[in-house]
Amino acid sequence: MEDVKKKTIPQVSIIMGIYNCEDTLEEAIESILRQTFTDWEFIMCDDGSTDQTLEIAQKYSKKYPDKFIVIKNRKNRGLNYTLNHCLKYARGEYIARMDGDDLSLPNRFEEEVRFLDNHSEYAIVSSPMIFFDDQGDWGCSKAIERPQIKDFVNHAPFHCHAPCMIRREAYQAVGGYTIDKKLLRFEDCNLWYKLYAAGYRGYNLQEPLYKMRDDRNAFNRRTPSSRMRGVYVQWKGFRLIKMPLRYYPFLLIEFLKDLMIVLMPEWLYTIMHKKKQRAK
Repeated sequence: MEDVKKKTIPQVSIIMGIYNCEDTLEEAIESILRQTFTDWEFIMCDDGSTDQTLEIAQKYSKKYPDKFIVIKNRKNRGLNYTLNHCLKYARGEYIARMDGDDLSLPNRFEEEVRFLDNHSEYAIVSSPMIFFDDQGDWGCSKAIERPQIKDFVNHAPFHCHAPCMIRREAYQAVGGYTIDKKLLRFEDCNLWYKLYAAGYRGYNLQEPLYKMRDDRNAFNRRTPSSRMRGVYVQWKGFRLIKMPLRYYPFLLIEFLKDLMIVLMPEWLYTIMHKKKQRAK
């Protein structure tokens, strides 16, 4: 099923990979419908869900046929493949990300579009994120305003992926997301390496414009294999941007930190993680 119709080209295309998120998807979509900026199209790709996720997405495409495009993969392929599938249908000048269990604040697109319209020297704009769970908001991230290549050493990824907006031409120049199982859950970090290696630069607005659901399910996704993939992505990225050799020992430090997190009991990780974010 490819529910695609000819429409007026919007300025922003929103891309979202959806997979078994029936409990949160409607709330995420409604946060887009409440945006103060309205010149957008919303492309959702179902990645083989086994619950009612696809049916929920289709409900919105039927209700708003001029705004929503719903496509699906034949089987579960992972987020990098799924987002590339979305990109094939994206026509907007700017591409915005969104996840099916998060929320965009009402002024998110208005602020990001205004920035890219007024700053042609930047291809990427993002913002910090507010963390929330079933009990409410509990923390907030911080972001370097103007990241430089050297910041990959201690701040990778230095752009939050879900709240980002990127010029479509930049996505096209680097071939979108790299399809590689070893990059799953770190496709964003790999994308930043590719974009910066190609000469593109990004900016982080300092006002949080996005709310990320960070709860028990988020902890459960932080598996040992996921942590090891993170180190691999950074090693691959260092080579891509030709990072000086003196910075490579940082990768060993990251490996040891990730190993400690893998071995840490959930209750202790939760305490340390929330304490760190609340202190920011």
